[in-house]
Amino acid sequence: MKKIVRQRTPLAATALMAVLLVGGLSAAAQAGPQAQVWITTSDHRQALQAQPPVAFGDDSARRLHIAVDPARRYQRMVGFGASITDSSAWLIQHRMSPEQRDALLRELFGRENGGLGLSFTRLTIGASDFSRHHYSLDDPPGNQPDPELEHFSIEPNRGDVVPVTRAALAINPQLQVMASPWSAPAWMKSNNSLIQGTLRPEYYDAFARYLVKFVDAYAAEGIPIFALTVQNEPDFEPKDYPGMRLNAPARARFIGDHLGPLLASRKDAPQIFDWDHNWDKPQEPLGVLNDPAAGKYVSAVAWHCYGGEVEAQTPVHEAFPGKDAYLTECSGGDWEPIISGGLTLQAREQVIGATRNWARGVLFWNLALDQDGGPHAGGCDTCRGVVTIDNRTGAVSRTDEYYALAHASRFVRPGARRVASEGEGGDLDHVAFRNEDDGSLVLVVTNSSRRARRLSVGQGQQVLRYTLPARSLATFVWTPEAP
Repeated sequence: MKKIVRQRTPLAATALMAVLLVGGLSAAAQAGPQAQVWITTSDHRQALQAQPPVAFGDDSARRLHIAVDPARRYQRMVGFGASITDSSAWLIQHRMSPEQRDALLRELFGRENGGLGLSFTRLTIGASDFSRHHYSLDDPPGNQPDPELEHFSIEPNRGDVVPVTRAALAINPQLQVMASPWSAPAWMKSNNSLIQGTLRPEYYDAFARYLVKFVDAYAAEGIPIFALTVQNEPDFEPKDYPGMRLNAPARARFIGDHLGPLLASRKDAPQIFDWDHNWDKPQEPLGVLNDPAAGKYVSAVAWHCYGGEVEAQTPVHEAFPGKDAYLTECSGGDWEPIISGGLTLQAREQVIGATRNWARGVLFWNLALDQDGGPHAGGCDTCRGVVTIDNRTGAVSRTDEYYALAHASRFVRPGARRVASEGEGGDLDHVAFRNEDDGSLVLVVTNSSRRARRLSVGQGQQVLRYTLPARSLATFVWTPEAP
């Protein structure tokens, strides 16, 4: 079973522009700007609940604090979201009424009326374990070789993935769509099966053209593809759903000699992300980035959360500072430590940890699953979607992953910059952003403790006092006063 490991993001003190302090305001506090505050508790008794605005005032107390410095800026954000898997799209399209479907998609992808504003998603190229059956987009009769791709078709997606993704784009035209294959067509592989095996070298060129045909077919449907990975989890061969092993030397050859040159010759071609697998083997993406033929075509490293620690993203970024990082898959579900860690674990490690370690985008796995964690064809039977859709009534319930995403996506707009937020916080973890369109600051904070924590949030000598409930997630939004 895949697992999420616990990790803590190291924080260090720095020059102060805005602070979080354990303590209280002085009696001489003076009114300053106001912060808007939203809270979700682990039991969902408060669920993205707006709190009364809190005013800043003067306070010189400097005990335990976390410094936020908007002048120190890091990566520009693409956004937050989850994958529109076959299962997610099928439930949304075929197990909801038109009114339910429209309301859910507006809630997830829109920004009006408190919508989450999800701006990043991922599609599968062919089937994954979260499909109702196994298929590729080129399945000729008898599994005969089809190097000219005469049997290529996105017909399996026209009834669900295509209309749901188009509807999401209509609601949020800023939505960035990436895509990943779980397997090449069976006839391209060493074992002539979608399950296990590897890509045969004589079909590297055909597979590159297969990926480009996918991009063109989706573009023709009004769905531009922002980025591709060449293989989901290339260091893993699942036994009961599509997968394909493709190690770093093979990916480097495929990208450097085939897919990279093919995309480079095209206008508005999608980016290539390498790896698309766990934090525990950073040598794999480094092997591709160090390859002189392949490295020049790769724009980013895609990471998953099921092994290793999120801090692995940073040394890879430092070795190749011109390459971006993305967290492209992390599932919630019914296993440890997710069960006991819950909301604060998901927020701390995926939303806060990934972005503190250079991720420009964060994706959870399934956007939606049903009450039984499906439908699926093999693979994980304990996974959880961002929302749960009752496949009998279309009713929607919201999971920890929903609120972990919401506390960032609803307030951090595309193009925002992560800014410095440093200082020891005990059970507190945090990340800060500056929206470039209006200069507002967004501070996302988790309290993983089973006790409430008294905080002060401030700018310079002005702070506000706040008590963060036990095991909760908070977002503070304020606009700094002009100097």
